[in-house]
Amino acid sequence: MITMARPNLGTPGPAPLRLIRSEFVKVRTTNAWWLFILGALATQALAFLLNAVNAHFFLSQPTPPGLTAEQAAQIDANRDVVLQAANLYTSGQFFGVMFVMLFGIVLVTSEFYHQTATITFLTTPRRTAVILAKLVAAVLFGAGLWAITTGLNLPATVLFLRAEDFPSQLGAWPVQRAILLNLLAYVIWGILGVGIGVLIRSQIAATIIAVLAYTVGTAVVQFLTVLADWLDQEWIADLQWGVPSIASMLMVSGGQTPGMPPWWVGALVLLGYAVVAGLIGILITRRRDIA
Repeated sequence: MITMARPNLGTPGPAPLRLIRSEFVKVRTTNAWWLFILGALATQALAFLLNAVNAHFFLSQPTPPGLTAEQAAQIDANRDVVLQAANLYTSGQFFGVMFVMLFGIVLVTSEFYHQTATITFLTTPRRTAVILAKLVAAVLFGAGLWAITTGLNLPATVLFLRAEDFPSQLGAWPVQRAILLNLLAYVIWGILGVGIGVLIRSQIAATIIAVLAYTVGTAVVQFLTVLADWLDQEWIADLQWGVPSIASMLMVSGGQTPGMPPWWVGALVLLGYAVVAGLIGILITRRRDIA
């Protein structure tokens, strides 16, 4: 009996770099990417202005009398120029990472919105490769937006600190750490966006739910601190550090103020969410019916 060898057809689908490039091509065909960048820049300018006013108050005003010991300690901690510098250098993170999250959502949901998902997975049957390409594209967008916002924050903060008769503080490790961890935050929120897009296929539903959960959810969590003080239950206030948006802000803090855990707690929480979101995205995409 003669056994015929199967021809080597090669690995189906384009190379990884082509997959990643194709993701950016898909996004560039819409207005989403530059709207996200403009939104991030607009909110960054407002955030820097508010942070500058806040920093000016803490750096120039003495601690007012009549405060409790806890309140006085809180204000004294915020009068640290390193803490305020780190906050200024990372201005705009709150809304910046939200736009990165939305970019990650659009990367996935646009396939179903424009009905290109079937073509994508027929061209590249390896679904894991497709979702990994989307994750990489979201990470690159997040890193790029971080570079733009940080590039604007650096000179603005240096000028502000000089006006307040302080050096730039760029030589302080807590400031350097905050800037670098801010990059990590932007990257992770891109991964979270892809995970949300996989869970919720509808582009409109995914974006609305994500924005509401991010903004309204953060406000509700902040209310927990008021409730915790009223009920004298500190464990209620501690729940906020498990929320991604709060963890992002915690990890870029330039110092530790009373009642706050160290910065690495926020980093671990956010990394945990990123790992879970990435795994969910890969597993669901591999098993779910695309049609």
